[in-house]
Amino acid sequence: MNVALQEIQIKEEVIKWRRYLHMYPELSYEEEKSSHFVYKTLLSFGNLEVSKPIKNSVIAKLKGNKPGRTIALRADMDALPITEKTNVDFASKNTGVMHACGHDGHMAMLLGAAKILSQNQDKITGEIVFIFQHAEEQFPGGAKELVESGVLDGVDEIIGLHLMPMIDVGKIGITYGPAMAASDTFTLIIKGKGGHAAIPQNSVDSIAIAAQIVSNLQYIISRNVDPLETVVISITQFVAESAINVIPEQVKMGGSVRSFNPELRKKLPAMLEKVIKGITEAHGAAFEFDYHYGYSPVINTDAVTKMIHETAVEVVGENSVERMKPLMTGEDFSAYLEKTAGCFFFVGVRNESKGIVHPLHHPQFAIDEDSLDIGVNILVNTAIKLLNEKPV
Repeated sequence: MNVALQEIQIKEEVIKWRRYLHMYPELSYEEEKSSHFVYKTLLSFGNLEVSKPIKNSVIAKLKGNKPGRTIALRADMDALPITEKTNVDFASKNTGVMHACGHDGHMAMLLGAAKILSQNQDKITGEIVFIFQHAEEQFPGGAKELVESGVLDGVDEIIGLHLMPMIDVGKIGITYGPAMAASDTFTLIIKGKGGHAAIPQNSVDSIAIAAQIVSNLQYIISRNVDPLETVVISITQFVAESAINVIPEQVKMGGSVRSFNPELRKKLPAMLEKVIKGITEAHGAAFEFDYHYGYSPVINTDAVTKMIHETAVEVVGENSVERMKPLMTGEDFSAYLEKTAGCFFFVGVRNESKGIVHPLHHPQFAIDEDSLDIGVNILVNTAIKLLNEKPV
């Protein structure tokens, strides 16, 4: 099925959708207007069964002229609590909220794919499920809720994509196997004994103890974990509130833990707590430690990844397909991959000549919109391939 002509015809429409959605970003679990826009737009295409199994998520099903395999395509819809500083004409109109992670583009690309494929229903064997998902940015994530609602029941493979400022526009990033890390967090309270800064011997210094913990947690990675494993432990919060001449009663800390190995992931909380307990007991302090498992790692299925890789080579050329290393960032697309086979890949948006160089989650994040029709092209053509040929 040749869709190149249709994609050229809807390129401007995809850009228009993206810009509209960019102007009206909504936070996780608040995507009411975004989901309503997506719902109405999908209904306008015809040939689609459109529903909202979760309040702010939208599902569209396209059934071909004959029964066959079922594949799913997913886009996320939520924005971030960031004040936009791009100065584009279509900048966010919702103060303090911004599509700084490309989800506006993800929705627009999937709408484009849905329009093209719905117009070619008579050429399709099997079924395509278009998933517009709420709350990717906030744990427990919309993907988990949608899986539990049954949207992947009967689905053979699922595909997801992400616009990526690490990659130049016109290029595609592919990762076989582990692609994105498990994303876990912890909170820690060190309870010492407050006192006068000039008389430290009469206190239990929570700051000094907490500082030792920050340093010693890194020894878990360097001396307790196989050096061939990939693990990151980052302390991201350190709060000790008191007067400048007072040793505080307690210190509140928070951190992020990223990993790929499921077995090692299970062991990490106990490893952290062992270090914390040893240091606090040595200095006569107490602690409260809470560990929270977040998103599981995104592990791509090799056979599906290979099919997307082949499609990307057809679309952008072999020299424009990059084999990416696994990223330590997290994604709730992992919930889908725990249910069925699939692949999560990346579409380049970086263009230094246009000043499009800022990373994800930055107030000046932008995309080269030439990336959008590339994403549509790969979604459409890979969907057709997956329906007609089981990946092996």
